[in-house]
Amino acid sequence: MAQHPYRRLRAQKFELPEVGISEEGNIRSLHLGSATIQSSMNLDYPAELVLSYSRAMMAWLLFAEKEPRHITQIGLGGGSFARWIDAYLPHTKQTAVDINPQVISVARSLFELPFEGEQFEIVEADGAEYIKTVRGGTDVILVDGFDGEQIIDALVSETFFADCRRALSADGIFVTNWWSGDKRYQRFVESLLDVFEGRVLELPAESHGNMAVFAFQSAPREQNFDNLKKRAEKLSEKYNLDFKRMLSAIKSHNVNNGKNLFL
Repeated sequence: MAQHPYRRLRAQKFELPEVGISEEGNIRSLHLGSATIQSSMNLDYPAELVLSYSRAMMAWLLFAEKEPRHITQIGLGGGSFARWIDAYLPHTKQTAVDINPQVISVARSLFELPFEGEQFEIVEADGAEYIKTVRGGTDVILVDGFDGEQIIDALVSETFFADCRRALSADGIFVTNWWSGDKRYQRFVESLLDVFEGRVLELPAESHGNMAVFAFQSAPREQNFDNLKKRAEKLSEKYNLDFKRMLSAIKSHNVNNGKNLFL
């Protein structure tokens, strides 16, 4: 949640937060109505996940048995996930949903999104409404929906979690980014535990109090830490992310007996 000056791109015409950008060195960032950074891009390496919370959200790969066919993103922001998935999971189709037409416009013009076509599409819609139409048709749902100040209420309701569970394929994974300092945080986790029958993991990001939270349609096949450690080493090499740190943080923040996770 770094603070940077941002400048208005155009007058806001909707009851949605205004969009602004800031640049510091080779990092371009997107803001929604405040100095809080929502999304950042390294202009030299656009596919890099600059913000620690976005890297933490990729820990679902530790538990995926195969590359997903389709990923749904709720909240396009500056397109960090879209660029990363395009670079590292090129065979995965992705749909990014954003309610704010100004965000979509700015992301298209200033954040080097992938080519829009069969592999990548943007839908201008309310993510909570859109996900109701996806019945078992997506393998991973990435939810990152803030309004500049806090998480959007519609994206933390039990109804939304149930709709997401219906949208996921048999081994699908729900991933969200929450602010651990939010006084409602524990309530969100309890609702998610109810909907996904206890199959929930928490992973603190390296900085800023963000928490990546994962919920599983079915129990992950691999829950043994020795095996997960080997997997983390391979994934770290393949995807240029520190999966070993992620696994260590998962171990210290979730119920286990030292050898196996309990999910």
